[in-house]
Amino acid sequence: MHDMAIHEADAEKINAVLTTFLGESGASEALLIDRSGQLLSMTGANRALDTVSISALAAGAFSSTGALAQLLGETEFTVLFHQGNKESMHVSTVDDQAILLAIFGERTTVGMVRLFAKEAAGAIGHILAEARTKPKTEALSTPLTADESRTSFGEKTR
Repeated sequence: MHDMAIHEADAEKINAVLTTFLGESGASEALLIDRSGQLLSMTGANRALDTVSISALAAGAFSSTGALAQLLGETEFTVLFHQGNKESMHVSTVDDQAILLAIFGERTTVGMVRLFAKEAAGAIGHILAEARTKPKTEALSTPLTADESRTSFGEKTR
């Protein structure tokens, strides 16, 4: 998200929207990723998913379909849908920097996921827009002293 900081309060709001989205849509996992493929937030069934690879590949797929859209005279396709035998994936635009990815199985339909993903994306888009207006840097703590840094890196203090 290009040097944008998502503060804790904004992250909590995003997680609340994602949790609500899962409850309403019947999807099992929801990932918020930036267009470069970095995972920003995730909520869901908490199974062992390779979220780094999923995020990177989904962002790449979204980018390549953007090129296809331009060949057809569109600015971009705002929704991608991948259907599998047991699980499917819905990927949609949040804003010009973020993408919402939902993984779902047979207990729901693509229509339900699509409907609630649109609502969730709008809510998250507002949160991100507000977050972008906040200061990008904020001191998390005071810098380490020379003795603290030696201790932190395994050197013995004098």
